[in-house]
Amino acid sequence: MKTKLHIFKIVAKHLSFTKAAEQLYISQPAISKAIKNLEQEYKTTLFIRKTNSIEMTKEGKSFLIYVNKILAIYSEMDEQFLHKKETFPKLINFGVSTTLSNYIIPKIIAKFRVQFPETNFNIISNNSENIENLILNQEIDFGITEGSISNPKLQFEKFIKDEIVLVTNVNNNSFKKGSIDIEKLQRIPMIEREKGSGTKVIINKFLLENNIKKLNVAVTLNSTEAIKNYLYNSDDYALLSISAITEDLLNNKLKIIDIKDLSIERWFYFVKRTGYLSNTVEYFEKYIRLNYNF
Repeated sequence: MKTKLHIFKIVAKHLSFTKAAEQLYISQPAISKAIKNLEQEYKTTLFIRKTNSIEMTKEGKSFLIYVNKILAIYSEMDEQFLHKKETFPKLINFGVSTTLSNYIIPKIIAKFRVQFPETNFNIISNNSENIENLILNQEIDFGITEGSISNPKLQFEKFIKDEIVLVTNVNNNSFKKGSIDIEKLQRIPMIEREKGSGTKVIINKFLLENNIKKLNVAVTLNSTEAIKNYLYNSDDYALLSISAITEDLLNNKLKIIDIKDLSIERWFYFVKRTGYLSNTVEYFEKYIRLNYNF
């Protein structure tokens, strides 16, 4: 039951069986079967299936409220009973790319230390290349980075998929339909990250693949937070990680402008030295996977 409820929550989050399957590393038919079983068990239609999309029913939205409460209790039970005998070193060193270190990892570490208050962390925030070099030099045990370079000395495992979206001030009404084509994308004033940023590398790859020579860059800044603070006071645009703007969307500060027929996606990866074995790292990776989106 716990697994089916977790699947339901992820499908409800993405409103997509395909994206849920990607996140959970299981097949789309398995996702569909789990949802169908829940609907049969509770004699309720949770999602309306359309040709290319799904949407939650009124009953589905009510069901989600209960699912969140139940999964929270399951999580507390696991932490209280399954892992109460786990022991960890007094210090864990690892590296994280900037986006994750700012918007995802701190919440996970705070929750972890409630259960294991004796464990301290030294978290290095840097670009992917530097994190991977620190791992190769054995200065840190593992990291979470934005790419999977073909280096046989490093082992990569997918963590989560991220999307880079076009954003602007919520009061900017230049594109009332909420979308833009590639031609206009090249003309609007853009704010971008500095050279060496993992986000910038992904964007440059996207531009190359879509035959876009360059963007109309008005300002270059060295952090996502700096870009967001700029956009709060401007009608310019930026390409930012969806993970970095969740609170801004909820608080009605920024909004997303869709790029017609295109999306910019990337994976974050757990990375460690090939052949490196550690019960601590293995458990911590599982903990991060289970808790990053709760």
